[in-house]
Amino acid sequence: MAVRGDEPPVIVEMKLSFSLALVLQGVARQALFDTVYLAVPAPKKGWPARYKDIVALCRRLGLGLLAVSPGQGVEAHLDPGPYQPRRNPARAGRLLREFQRRVGDPNQGGSTGVTRMTAYRQDALRCAKALAGGAMKGAEVARATGTARATTLMRDDHYGWFERQAKGIYGLTPKGMAALSENAAELARITAGE
Repeated sequence: MAVRGDEPPVIVEMKLSFSLALVLQGVARQALFDTVYLAVPAPKKGWPARYKDIVALCRRLGLGLLAVSPGQGVEAHLDPGPYQPRRNPARAGRLLREFQRRVGDPNQGGSTGVTRMTAYRQDALRCAKALAGGAMKGAEVARATGTARATTLMRDDHYGWFERQAKGIYGLTPKGMAALSENAAELARITAGE
């Protein structure tokens, strides 16, 4: 604790590394005083890869962050203050549209190394299913599947499932046929939800 004249006290919580225990102590001190800093030794080889996340966490909690270098002093990386998050309406809108377009909740939380089922992938599966019987015009696929972006999706071909056979006419690649069998359960669930 430091006090100068009539100014409010400044609290500094110090640990040998940035940890949850340090953050919890800082938050506990905020119940007593407004100006609370967390202090850690300055890294010898630069800040860790999570430096931006550490600063963002401190900012969100209203805590300051100090780096202490023996013999060189203290460097303030962040001063404490109230936090008002900046909203990103464009990103929020994209996330909401993705959620609304997706059929069901096909992704299992906590899984790694698994291909995520997005609304885009579900649309691509619908298009692939429509093309399983043979090549079609993009507009026909759009009508058959209810996927407005079918032509663009097949033209962009992010998954390697579609091939252009003539102007505006698309067919399935061997990879697309394999995707139909690999995603048969998901495809059945998608079409059942329509």
